[in-house]
Amino acid sequence: MKHYNIPIFISHFGCPNDCVFCNQKKINGRETDVTTEDIKNIIETYLKTLPKKSKKEVAFFGGTFTGISIKLQEEYLSVVFEYIKNGLIDGIRLSTRPDYIDKKIVDMLKRYGVTTVELGVQSLDEKVLIKTHRFYPMEKVYEAAKLIKEAGIELGIQLMLGLPGSTDESDLASAIKTVELKPDIARIYPTLVIKETEMADMFKNGSYIPLSLEEAVKRCKKIYSLLDYNDINIVRVGLQPTEELNDNENVLGGPFHPAFRELVVGEIYYDFLKEIYDREKKLEVEINEKNVSKIVGINKINREKLGKDLVIKMNNTLEIDRIKINEKIYSWKQVLRGEINEPSDNKYQ
Repeated sequence: MKHYNIPIFISHFGCPNDCVFCNQKKINGRETDVTTEDIKNIIETYLKTLPKKSKKEVAFFGGTFTGISIKLQEEYLSVVFEYIKNGLIDGIRLSTRPDYIDKKIVDMLKRYGVTTVELGVQSLDEKVLIKTHRFYPMEKVYEAAKLIKEAGIELGIQLMLGLPGSTDESDLASAIKTVELKPDIARIYPTLVIKETEMADMFKNGSYIPLSLEEAVKRCKKIYSLLDYNDINIVRVGLQPTEELNDNENVLGGPFHPAFRELVVGEIYYDFLKEIYDREKKLEVEINEKNVSKIVGINKINREKLGKDLVIKMNNTLEIDRIKINEKIYSWKQVLRGEINEPSDNKYQ
């Protein structure tokens, strides 16, 4: 059954935190800009167009949901819960900070039909969190994850790569710790410099240098491989292209690309193919036609780098997660780990 999110964007004007990458404006006396009537109207509009035989969830995006007042949280959730009780909506997704989760909050979320909670962890390196003005002890992350999972709610983890103070090693270490949390889903975001943020000032005065696109892909592919190999569903890689992000005046720097995930997956395949070519001096590849674009790469970059040595044949008898190279069949898991020979050390750990 196809899944659809009904997105509701909530700005959290009352957020007491001042993360360097955030540009949400603070407006005195006002928690947010969404009313319960807005929520009803958005849901009704989507229900008119979405297929009846589909899974539908209301997704609260854009703010720290459990950071707003309990009263307002319950008002929002109760609106959606009426649709859940009537069988029109299947659940609720929301995101929040790890330090804004406790047993009382989780029990309330469960009571109102929340199905997924994504923790905006961003980094599991306390030094990085301090530099980004987002500090919370690591114990808070583990406690929050445990409470969410024990409640039977799907756990999501959001990671940001290339934050101030981060390195290849620290971002990879955060991913390794993420695996230990055993989330169901994950999002990976390379850090962008957005105007009207403290990070924008840091960028302008040279105290923060964002990752280049090449650096971001290189850093991300290790983390992607690690999470995917451990059966964590990576629901997004890179920010979704929007009118605001496509405007150069809003994004001052950083590795924005409208197809960032495809760049990362293409690089993972390239590394694997190159290693086999260096050993066997030929690349005769058979693959299901649905995966050909991943092998070739965006703008055929992998074909260009591998040249005439890369010979591709479509073979739709192969499963989606299989690739045949020089008469040997490899699984996607082997590609992720770079396992040309069995057994092999995981080079990303």
